[in-house]
Amino acid sequence: MGKYYETTSTFNYAWDQLAKAFWNRYPNPYSTHVLSEDTLFREVRGSQLYSRRLLTKTNRMPKWGEGIVRSSHQVSIVEESYVNPKDKIITTYTRNIGFTRIMSVVEKVIYSPDPNNPGQTIAYRSAWIDSNMYGFRRPIESFGIERFRKNCGQAALGFNYVLNSIYPPKVATGANVQTVAVGRFGETTEKMKEKARRAGEKAKERAGLSTVYAASTGPGGADS
Repeated sequence: MGKYYETTSTFNYAWDQLAKAFWNRYPNPYSTHVLSEDTLFREVRGSQLYSRRLLTKTNRMPKWGEGIVRSSHQVSIVEESYVNPKDKIITTYTRNIGFTRIMSVVEKVIYSPDPNNPGQTIAYRSAWIDSNMYGFRRPIESFGIERFRKNCGQAALGFNYVLNSIYPPKVATGANVQTVAVGRFGETTEKMKEKARRAGEKAKERAGLSTVYAASTGPGGADS
């Protein structure tokens, strides 16, 4: 029977922006398991752009599965995509073409504008996971579902990282729009400047108090 899983991710970017960034998803720090990507075929079919790509990924098995798979942990993935700019829909289908007897994973993702917010895009993900390993089928399928669930989160983080790199967040200040520089802990440049200013004022206050204290306790002071 296999197992089925589905989830959604929301990106705070318009579909047009996401479509432009779609081909630059890799590399990113959240998808280090993607080792390579190559475009095998591309053509326009009607009003859609069809592409077929080959991706190579690491595919490490759990400890209990290392006795089953003794060869390379790398697996080849075929990704087929349809980009429909008229209806603003990107549909992708991916499937592994290695280790299919152990575990077969077929994933479908649909990227479309949020019907309630045109400035956002929703990714609808679904996956079918199956194994033909007699005696290990259930644990392998359960492992596949759990790993796919985690990978969905990493994929969303990675795509957001790429989108943020291409389209830095902006804030409106009156009639002007400025790019927000984000600090290490998520602070904007203005907040960091404000903290620095306050720290400087406190330092001056402490220095002033120290001078007063030294003057009052030195020769001729109130406590001398």
